[in-house]
Amino acid sequence: MDSLIGAADSALRTLFAKPRALRACPVVAGDETHLTNQERRLSGALMRVNHVGEVCAQALYTAQALSTSDPALKKQLEAAAQEETDHLAWTAERLEELGDRPSLLNPLWYAGAFTLGLVAGRLGDRRSLGFVVETERQVERHLQSHLERLPAGDHASRAIVAQMKSDEVAHAQQALAAGAMELPSPAKALMGAAARVMTTTAHFI
Repeated sequence: MDSLIGAADSALRTLFAKPRALRACPVVAGDETHLTNQERRLSGALMRVNHVGEVCAQALYTAQALSTSDPALKKQLEAAAQEETDHLAWTAERLEELGDRPSLLNPLWYAGAFTLGLVAGRLGDRRSLGFVVETERQVERHLQSHLERLPAGDHASRAIVAQMKSDEVAHAQQALAAGAMELPSPAKALMGAAARVMTTTAHFI
């Protein structure tokens, strides 16, 4: 019951409360951001997609931590979730600075990701960790594509995305070290297809 209450609290805080980061937001000293209106709209759309990714990360890690009976793995997943909370706070703050908004479909994204996390967790810890590895690898590639697409002058957004990418790589490495099982190719392809639907939709809505 306590775990279920904790999961519900996490969902409410992710979707409706202002997230609070434990780490300071990354900055590039001495570099100011100067954007045209078109560049600002592009940055806003990309950061909205990144914010959705962090909403999903909260759901995934919460569900997987709820599913495992291994205290050490639970602690590892909760630690990763806290770093993802930093990302959530940074992207939310950057969206506000850009004069843009989060996705209107965040409750839907959260529910879908939470369900996937539960399914992954029920398949056993090694497969659940494999799900973490593949998710973070796909997120890493996605963030790299955003670094290539963000306006060159948007130093603030680029610094945030670069730190997020570094953290996601670390999460994948930690999951591998904990005994992650490689997922079959069809599962990876299905995860990639679902991610493309989410990122394409969140770019606009």
